[in-house]
Amino acid sequence: MATTRRRMGDRKDGRLLRTLNPYSKFVPFIMPERVDRLVGYEESFEVSEVDRRLRRLRVEGYKGIGILHFLIACHVRAASMLPGVNRFIAGRRIYAHNDISVVMTVKHSMSVDATETSIKVHFQPTDTIFDIYRKMNEKIEEVKAAEKDNSTEELAGVFAKFPRFILRFVIAVLRAMDYYGLIPEALEEASPFHGSMIITDLGSLRIGPVYHHIYNFGTLPVFIAFGAKYHKYEITKKRELEEKKYIDTKMVVDEGIVDGHYYSQLLQAYRYMFQHPEILETPPTKVVEDIF
Repeated sequence: MATTRRRMGDRKDGRLLRTLNPYSKFVPFIMPERVDRLVGYEESFEVSEVDRRLRRLRVEGYKGIGILHFLIACHVRAASMLPGVNRFIAGRRIYAHNDISVVMTVKHSMSVDATETSIKVHFQPTDTIFDIYRKMNEKIEEVKAAEKDNSTEELAGVFAKFPRFILRFVIAVLRAMDYYGLIPEALEEASPFHGSMIITDLGSLRIGPVYHHIYNFGTLPVFIAFGAKYHKYEITKKRELEEKKYIDTKMVVDEGIVDGHYYSQLLQAYRYMFQHPEILETPPTKVVEDIF
């Protein structure tokens, strides 16, 4: 994303959008809490072509590359064309994120008693699926190989030691700091509530996707959950039976950052990339910058 000089009113994690239409500026006052603005959507995407492409990449040495990498690559590429999906509302103002940061939960193993932690990976709109694969693997391996807790777990561990009345006061202070964009950068980096998008792979748990709320605290505008891949038989135009593969997804989005038409463009971009996954293997020819 283009580097712009920080101006009065900007935050460390985003720049204030000053040329929004009056109605958009009014929305955060009508619906001040994120839960007021949540909209759910579900769609089944055909992944037959994606699956063939991913199998080829695994043969070429990209071990473990899968639908999770592909979906994140889709969102990163979509944000390069539709930068409005990378906005957030804080302090009843609308901002554009400085980068595309994706939050996800990682379990140290697949056992029931295994601990889990949240990780945050930062991307640029020019990243390809290979960049997504590399950055994600580096972060996941860093967490799994660490002998001690990562910053998110350490932060939760410190807070958990406080008496309840102190913890309530600390959280109230953090909310006030977040309202005015005063949370320290290190604390914000450790927070699983601040980012461009949060995603969960429920297919790895052998269950379907769920509608997951987005937290009132923080800056996350999009939550995506997807389930396990499954097969369907369909009749083609030639009246032949053809096997196809699908995944179900459920999204919860903040309608305060953009309108329904804008989100429809996001979904159309997703559909196109599911049918033409090869375009994610090269950088975009153009990156659209958000308004100022």
